[in-house]
Amino acid sequence: MRIPSLQDIIIFEDDNLIVVNKPAFISSLDERESEEPNILRLAKQYFADAQICHRLDKDTSGAMIIAKNPEAYRFVSMQFEHRTVKKVYHAVVDGSHAFNDLFIDLPILNAGRGKVVISRGEGKRAETYFNSLVYFKHYTLIEAKPVTGRMHQIRIHLATQRASITGDTAYGGQPAYLSKIKRNFRLSKNEEEQPIMKRFALHSKEVTFKISETETRTFIADYPKDFAVLIKLLQKNDS
Repeated sequence: MRIPSLQDIIIFEDDNLIVVNKPAFISSLDERESEEPNILRLAKQYFADAQICHRLDKDTSGAMIIAKNPEAYRFVSMQFEHRTVKKVYHAVVDGSHAFNDLFIDLPILNAGRGKVVISRGEGKRAETYFNSLVYFKHYTLIEAKPVTGRMHQIRIHLATQRASITGDTAYGGQPAYLSKIKRNFRLSKNEEEQPIMKRFALHSKEVTFKISETETRTFIADYPKDFAVLIKLLQKNDS
């Protein structure tokens, strides 16, 4: 995978803030004992005082906010703390699901080793709204609006509705194969079929927040190629 420079992925930039369209397979922050590039490192190469205002899972693509100075970091962090940052994610989920402003309010506990569980006793409050956008025969394109920002929140909340994100094997999702949706699909003799996406199908589509005391802006992150290809193949073969 080619590692982009930060310039390649910038959606918006002013004197205080940068919004990027984060590629999948790049961590937000330094992982333990890893020398792999991450968004924080790319941002600091671009602007020395850069700080990440929130994180996305390594496999999740999409809109992400970076502050260029401590004042901007505090300004955005307070908005996250007061839950005034509006985030919209798109996900492809297994199965057909009609969600119409479905509100999930299930507490999440970090179980360690990169997994979370629902725990009414010990979990932290977690709230997400879900809407179905497009129905396919075997899949649904979902819009998720998290109110809180817990680890793996959208992924586990969807799993509780038996609507696991496609490819999210950690929470019950199955990889999408063309053979499942395309008639007369054939592989050549010694070929092993690869999933359409090599990650789970979750993308941070929009983020809305105050970029200054007087201006609120919405930033939209286009689908990356793998997500766009999955949607296109579903439209063609699974409608």
